[in-house]
Formats: sequence, structure tokens, C-alpha cells
Amino acid sequence: MTPNIVTEEPVTEETRQRRTAPLAERRLDGAGAATVIPKPLGPLSSPQQRRVTRRVSRHDVMLMVGAGFSALCTTLLVFGRLTPLDGQLGFVTVGFVVFLATYAVLVALTEDRPAVVDKVMSALLASAALLAFAALFSVIIFTLWRGRTALPKTNTYLQDLSRTGPLDPLSKGGIAHAIVGTLLMTALALVFTVPLGVACSVYLNETRGRAAALVRTVVTAMTALPSILAGLFIFATWILILGFERSGLAASIAVSIMMLPIIIRSADVVLRLVPGSLREASAALGASQWRTVWHVLLPTARSGLTTAVILGVARGVGETAPVLLTAGFTSTMNLNPTKGPMVSLPLAAFELVRSPLPTQVARGFATAAVLMILVLVLFTLARFIGGRPAGRLSKRQARGAMTRSARDLRRMQARHHGVRA
Repeated sequence: MTPNIVTEEPVTEETRQRRTAPLAERRLDGAGAATVIPKPLGPLSSPQQRRVTRRVSRHDVMLMVGAGFSALCTTLLVFGRLTPLDGQLGFVTVGFVVFLATYAVLVALTEDRPAVVDKVMSALLASAALLAFAALFSVIIFTLWRGRTALPKTNTYLQDLSRTGPLDPLSKGGIAHAIVGTLLMTALALVFTVPLGVACSVYLNETRGRAAALVRTVVTAMTALPSILAGLFIFATWILILGFERSGLAASIAVSIMMLPIIIRSADVVLRLVPGSLREASAALGASQWRTVWHVLLPTARSGLTTAVILGVARGVGETAPVLLTAGFTSTMNLNPTKGPMVSLPLAAFELVRSPLPTQVARGFATAAVLMILVLVLFTLARFIGGRPAGRLSKRQARGAMTRSARDLRRMQARHHGVRA
């Protein structure tokens, strides 16, 4: 048997560091000898810094300003010296393209490719949003400016045009009949469309089959239905075939045809977003399908359903052709939606703006401004009513829930005492 010969290695700085290494870095081989794994000298690569995308830094602002100044100078050089190009639209388009290209090059000097794509797309989307808001505010400001002479008049909101001639000043007459007609038509259309739209969306969401697929296809096709066709349909059926006269009721039915597919599609999308775990929890507690829909599905999607109704109102309140065909035009106040012609704000604005007289044109733009303000008020009211998040009760609802809970507790205690007796 050959004895084991132990050779002691010379004590150097390297061996001293290996002997004093932490125990976590020592490993035992098969013979029981300790093998020291040396530590790496340093990290192989520096940790990647997280890029913040929700705020604009000073460096980003400087890059945008530099790219904008460079794009302006380049566009001026192209349009003024190098090429015979001309026109404001072309100048803005070429300048924006040059700005994006210059901004991408400047960002690429200090950032990697994902950061360049992110910043360029952010600049593109921000420019598109700015363009949309500029178009919206330009329409609002133009309408308010053209109707500035008629808007401050009190009679504009309290009188109709029954005793006002085309040559009368703005101190006489108003659009009260159009305001009342719009409110009545919109209210009647909501009475028709909200129950039908919500019920149809629940049917599409809770039912699987060929019938649901057919209904979804028809509703999708109706979203692109021209408004003049809805007006012609109600005019042919309600007035010509059934023999009813032109009225606000006929106009509200025509408007409801335009609002119904918008509400159905929007409500269907909102109901799909409700988590399936809520339905499963309701079914686990023994609730039926209709109780799950009524007490779980609809309250959870209340805010989204309100938004769907808002979109439907936005589509229907601005319709002109269906109202003109089914309700006609009148300059007097009519509070009966089932009899006699009735006018709405869009139709009144259309008829007044067509006049060559400045006073009538001012009344028409004032009517359009009142329509915008009315829509804004209705939208704000709807968001206030339905904007409370799911699960957050009002004070009245909280008191009712506490009362029901106390009643249930008393009933359970009475049943418990009765069993013990």
C-alpha cells in the first residue's frame, strides 16, 4: 500500500487569499479535499438602467427644440432656395417629416434602438393628439365667435321665432322652441334605446350560438347606416303607411335607430371586460344567471354603460336629416311630441345659417353654440351619475344596505332562538 505523500505548497499572497476565502465558496470533491472557487474580479456588464417613459426630461426637451429648429431651417432652405415648392400645407408637412428624422438621429446618438423607436412614436402620437385638439378648439372658437352677437341676449333662450321676421334685430325672437324640441326628442329616444340596447348587449354577452352571431353582424352593419335612410324608413312606414302625422315622436324613433347600434356595440364591449371570476363567484353562491346579470354584471359595468349611452346620445343629438323628414320645421313652440311639427337645434341651425341675412346667420351660430353647451352639460351629468366606481355606494345606498343587513341579522337571531327553544 503506497502511502499518501502530502506536499505543502509555498505560502504566497494568492494561497493566503484562497485559504481565507468565505466558506460559501469552498466545495468538497470526492476525496474530501477542499476546492476553492475564486471570486470573479468584477461584474461582466454594468446593470441596465430603467428608462422612465412617463415624463419628459430636460435632455428630451433640448433634443426636441434642436430638432424643431433644424427642421425649420431645413424646410426654409428647401422651399426658398433649392426647390420651387410652395404652399403652407406642404411647408408644414415637409417640416414635420424633417423634424421626425432629425429627432430620430439626435436620439440615436445617445440611446439604443428601442429608445429611438419609443421617442419617435411618442412624438408622432403627441403631434396627432395636438392636431386633433387644435381642430376641436378651432371649431368651438369659430362657432362662439360667429354667434357672439346673439349669445348674450336673454331672449335667445326664452323666446321662439313665431313673431320674429327676417329683418327684425337680435333683440327679438330666440331658439327656445329648438331647445325644448331637442330635449324632448332626445329623452324619448333614450327611453326607446337604453332598455333595448342594454338588453341586446346582455344577450350577445351571455348567449353563444348562431342567433347571437347573426345579431352581432346586423348590429355592426347598422353602425354604418346613413342617417337619411333611417329618416326615409320612418317616413315611409310611420307617416305614409300607418298614416301618422309628422311629429317629434316620429323623429325620436328615427333618431333611436341611429343611436341603438352604437349603444349595443359599446355596451357589449364593456360587458366583456367584466372579470369572469365575478360570475363564477356568483354562481358558486347559488345565484341564477339573471340574478348574476342584474346584481353583479350590470352594477360592475355601470360606468362603461353610461359611456355607451353618452356615445349614443352624441350620435343622435346632432342628426338633422331624420328630423327634417319626420318632424318637419316650425318656428313656434310645440310641447306635444305626438302632434304637430317639432324642430331640433341642429335643424334650426341648418335652416338659419342658410339665410343670407347677418342676423339669421348669427342666430344659427348661436344655436350651434347652445347645442355644444347642451351636449356638454348632458355628458357631465351622465358621468356624474354613472361615474362612481363599482363597489362604491352612495349615502342612500349605504343606508339601505345597512338596513337590510340589520333586518337579516334580526331574522337569523330570531330563527336561532326559536330552534333553541
